[in-house]
Amino acid sequence: MSFLKRNINCGELRDTDVSRKVVLNGWAATVRNLGGLIFVDMRDRYGITQVIFEPEFNPELAEKAKEIRSEFVLWVEGEVRLRSNPNQVIPTGLIEVVASNFGIINKAELPPFPIEDGIETGEETKLKYRYLDLRRPELQRKFIIRNKLYQIVHQYYHDNNFLEVETPVLMKSTPEGARDFLVPSRINKGKFYALPQSPQIFKQILMISGFDRYMQIVKCFRDEDLRSDRQPEFTQVDVEMSFIDRDDIISVTEGLFVKVWKEILGLDIQSPIRRMSYAEAMSSYGSDKPDLRFGMEINHLSSGLMSTEFKVFQDIVAANGLIASIKVTNGASLSRKIIDELTEFAKKYGAKGLAWIKISNGEISSPISKFLTEEQMEFIIRSNDAKDGDLILISSDKRNRALTILGALRLEVARRQGIFEKVKNNFEFLWVVDFPLFEYDEEAGRYFAMHHPFTSPMEEDFHLLDTNPGEVRAKAYDIVCNGAEIGGGSIRIHDNVIQQKMFDKLGLSESEIDEKFGFLIKALKYGAPPHGGIALGLDRIVMILSGTDNIRDVIAFPKTTSGLSLMDGSPSEVELSQLNELGIDLFRKTE
Repeated sequence: MSFLKRNINCGELRDTDVSRKVVLNGWAATVRNLGGLIFVDMRDRYGITQVIFEPEFNPELAEKAKEIRSEFVLWVEGEVRLRSNPNQVIPTGLIEVVASNFGIINKAELPPFPIEDGIETGEETKLKYRYLDLRRPELQRKFIIRNKLYQIVHQYYHDNNFLEVETPVLMKSTPEGARDFLVPSRINKGKFYALPQSPQIFKQILMISGFDRYMQIVKCFRDEDLRSDRQPEFTQVDVEMSFIDRDDIISVTEGLFVKVWKEILGLDIQSPIRRMSYAEAMSSYGSDKPDLRFGMEINHLSSGLMSTEFKVFQDIVAANGLIASIKVTNGASLSRKIIDELTEFAKKYGAKGLAWIKISNGEISSPISKFLTEEQMEFIIRSNDAKDGDLILISSDKRNRALTILGALRLEVARRQGIFEKVKNNFEFLWVVDFPLFEYDEEAGRYFAMHHPFTSPMEEDFHLLDTNPGEVRAKAYDIVCNGAEIGGGSIRIHDNVIQQKMFDKLGLSESEIDEKFGFLIKALKYGAPPHGGIALGLDRIVMILSGTDNIRDVIAFPKTTSGLSLMDGSPSEVELSQLNELGIDLFRKTE
């Protein structure tokens, strides 16, 4: 059908446009009939403009306007005038458009939920009708931020002499990390491609090829369990550089974040960004991605409790475990019920229990006080710098588990005390460096690469590769903001001999190495430059910039936590003929 095309959008008109003749296109956000006087708030992605149909001015048009319903698609022609009741909340709130003509471009059924911000509709319903949910201004603002981030990233790396190169989406499966999504080959029956978890190997080969500065905004795929900050397909800013060291990668990446935060939020990031070793992050915060917007650091207590007669602590000290604590300022007011809830929370992370000490009105209360001497109790209080009104939570376990428990408790207590709400507009960046190269899996009985098998060990730790691989540190680094890892990278192994040794420590046989990584090993023999890079989680960065804690808010068509797309019904069954063409037969697994 024919319609008049807009000559201005619904978020653009101001009081300086009074008496201007305009044409608007958009959706009827709300319709109000006040005794024949029809008000329609017209919405597009730029904003909202109030349109008025006046019976005194045009009775036939006002009568026709009674047909308009919520979410009808309209064109409206009219003249701008000042509103008698200005709306100071929206940019167009000083004006309205008096309609002289209009048309219904398309009618709409009644939506299953209101198209407005702050609705409490269930997420499944919103995902099923994602095309309606995406009309809401608060979601559209997040995608405007995402688009701005795209433009800044492209321009920044272009200005710094990077080449944008596309890497394959169909590649070889190398299942050393998360599970791959597999794609069957029709031509080569019985063989499969994998969707890339990362362009890692290809960007290293680009360095060998002489493309010394590469970047790409790329889709990646991981078939893993999902959370609020994780999706099976995600977007990362992928970067690799040659003839550099760790400081070069960090410097270039910091420059990007300084530019992004300034241009999108108008905020200055302090650069250089603070650095902290993995060991210090775990020791002080129980996390390799600590949130530095508040204190509540972990205090180590083992040294002062070596001679305790409390058997729980005795056993931990004897086994070279750790006794540690966090102080909850003003936590003495927490009820026993809440402390029991915190204990149950700690058990999810492997705790057998949770000891605590309250200081209230000058008195100390604790279920473990009868097992400790007065000096030992004073040591714990002094080590935590606890004052009247404070609560001390104590974990005793294997070192890593005790730290992990307290790290999780630290965040849970902050959530319960409303600390996150108080610091939500703060941004604390941190580089975590000097990660372990390996982590040991007791069930598998072997080492795994903490990052990936192409990460270079620190030169000063080379001698430990054969004698104590668990102590070898990696030239790896993560960038953290407000307790979220938003990027990670490393300096790569460019020496074929060291790469071979790395594979040996991972327990890979010659045939496995050749099958999984043979083409990279061969490429390394032809003159690989020193190189390294980083991958930045674009979705997580948009989450932080837009103030949401749900990754589905910043991905246009996301999946549920069970990997379903409720809007289009994928994944779905396919025709038997398609399976036959691929040479695939399905069978039902029996228990």
